[in-house]
Amino acid sequence: MIDSWPAAIFSLGVLLVVGFLIALFAVGMFEMRKAKLDAHQADDLRQLVRRFEQLAENTMDAQQRMAADLAELRARATSIEQILRTVE
Repeated sequence: MIDSWPAAIFSLGVLLVVGFLIALFAVGMFEMRKAKLDAHQADDLRQLVRRFEQLAENTMDAQQRMAADLAELRARATSIEQILRTVE
């Protein structure tokens, strides 16, 4: 097996380097996975913002239509009141 101290130290050094490289690889994989998850969350957030903006736009359009309809109903009610006053 290992007959001398220099060979043992060399083997230990090789094991440490291999262990360091494995740890470096594992950290790299973890960081890459974390970056992918962050990108996915950012995409989800962008989609949510887009949906919210679309909903806000649709709501504003509906409110404007309702305001126009209400103004028209008020005008009609006013004209009906005037007609009823002239009939009396």
